[in-house]
Amino acid sequence: MKYDKYLPVERLRPYVKYFAVSESEAENTYKIFPSTGLVIGFQYRGRLSTINEIAESILDSSGITGLSDSYKIFKNSEKIGTVLIYFTETGFTHFATNPTNELFNLSLSLDQIFKKNDISEVEERLVEANSDKNRIEIVEQFLISQLRDIQIDKLIVEAVKLIYQSKGSLRMKELISKLYISQSPFEKRFRKIVGTTPKKFASIIRFNAVLDSLNGAKSLSEICHENNFFDQAHFIKDFRQYTGNTPESFKRYM
Repeated sequence: MKYDKYLPVERLRPYVKYFAVSESEAENTYKIFPSTGLVIGFQYRGRLSTINEIAESILDSSGITGLSDSYKIFKNSEKIGTVLIYFTETGFTHFATNPTNELFNLSLSLDQIFKKNDISEVEERLVEANSDKNRIEIVEQFLISQLRDIQIDKLIVEAVKLIYQSKGSLRMKELISKLYISQSPFEKRFRKIVGTTPKKFASIIRFNAVLDSLNGAKSLSEICHENNFFDQAHFIKDFRQYTGNTPESFKRYM
């Protein structure tokens, strides 16, 4: 399996963390855990499906996945090739008029967000491309053509920074007091730009901090305490929601 990362051009760096080109010769089923930024995928060959308790659903060749508070299961066909765009926490709002929170827990066709003709053109060019460099250039050109002339919301950027610094443990009252803003307008701005509430976003960051801790030698009790969970039962409940497993079974198969 191939998974190569590429940094964006200077103009896109405030909005895109990185691009990735992913290829697999074999059919695979895998989980994707909650992350803090939206992801766009362009399949230039093969197909991708989502799997839930009811059915398997084949996705369009170009799609977007919003922030989520639970894991998702994907299945790729044989000989799949995908260009992925990983946005910064506040980046996607600079490309689309839709409030980002409307994509929460969803995986949608990209032509529901952008003009169908624009997406079709990108898809055709990606199929014809003969190198990863060329594929990344095509996607960068598309993003630059969609870039909106709006100001970066520095208050929301600062809020994201503070939540990260606390590893998701900062209480909302404390966050609001640091930003000198009242709760209602702050939460409205945050949801529109980031894609979920500040509290849920903090929970996702805390979950990812827990995942990082599981790689070490610390006990589950130590990890629970360090990440400010009220008790171990709450810790296990949250972990199961985000991964589908208990912390013990997840750590055992890492």
